[in-house]
Amino acid sequence: METTNTKKGSRITGWILSILAILFLLFDGVGKLAKPEAVIKGTTELGYPETVITGLGVVLLISTVLYALPRVSFLGAVLLTGYLGGAVATHVRVGNPLFSHILFPVYLGLLIWIGLYLRNSHLRQLVTHKPA
Repeated sequence: METTNTKKGSRITGWILSILAILFLLFDGVGKLAKPEAVIKGTTELGYPETVITGLGVVLLISTVLYALPRVSFLGAVLLTGYLGGAVATHVRVGNPLFSHILFPVYLGLLIWIGLYLRNSHLRQLVTHKPA
C-alpha cells in the first residue's frame, strides 16, 4: 500500500520526467515551425519533403500540449507514442544507427510513459489493479 509520502514522491518524480520530455518535444516542435536550415536539412535527408515540416511541428506541439494537461495526458501520451513510432520507422528505413537514432524515440517514449505512470494514480491503478 502506498503511503502519502510515496504517492507525493511518485507524482513529483513523474512530473520531473514528464517535464524533461515536454521541454524536449516543445523545442523540437517549435524548431519545426521556425524551420531553421538544420531542421530542413535533417528532414529532407530522412526522405521527407520540406513541405511536411510545419505539419509535423503542429502535430507534435498539439500532442505535447495534450500530454502536459493532466485531464488529457493519456490521450497526449498515446498520440506521442504514434508520432515517435513514425520516427522509429523513418530511422529504420534510412538505415540509421540503432542506439543513437533508431532507439532514441523509444527512450523518449519510455520517459513519457514512465512519467505519466508515476504522476497519474488512475493509470497506476489501471496497470496494477490496485485502488488509487
